[in-house]
Amino acid sequence: GWKPIPLIDRTILPVLRALTLALSTMKSREVQMELEKSGDSLLPKPIYYARLVASFGKTLIIVVFSLFMGSAGYAYFGGLDWVDALLNAAMILTGMGPVDRMVTTSGKLFATFYALYSGIAFLSMMAILIAPILHRFLHRFHLEDDA
Repeated sequence: GWKPIPLIDRTILPVLRALTLALSTMKSREVQMELEKSGDSLLPKPIYYARLVASFGKTLIIVVFSLFMGSAGYAYFGGLDWVDALLNAAMILTGMGPVDRMVTTSGKLFATFYALYSGIAFLSMMAILIAPILHRFLHRFHLEDDA
């Protein structure tokens, strides 16, 4: 059945709150991912690095949320203990595949929908992480092309 997770209450939730607070306080236009236009100059490196940190923070929030939901689902619907549930959630989220076989119908249905969600979440996380890097590369390439 369902058991509370002391690790999440003491460790992960405060980190998630701190990241959420940090991301919500980043008010500058540059860090908020409003990317510079083709005629603008490249952003200074400190602002670019802040943009990278913001992208990493957003991705980390998605990872923590996804692992929490996956772990809770595998524990509740699949009847796994929390460590095995976390392992299954992490393996599905990274595309490696399930570790434990689901025997109940509810467990199989949860695993199906979590796998579909995980594929979309993984692609979204990669897009969020890569966007500032790819944009800077393409922006620099465009500036060199104009010169």
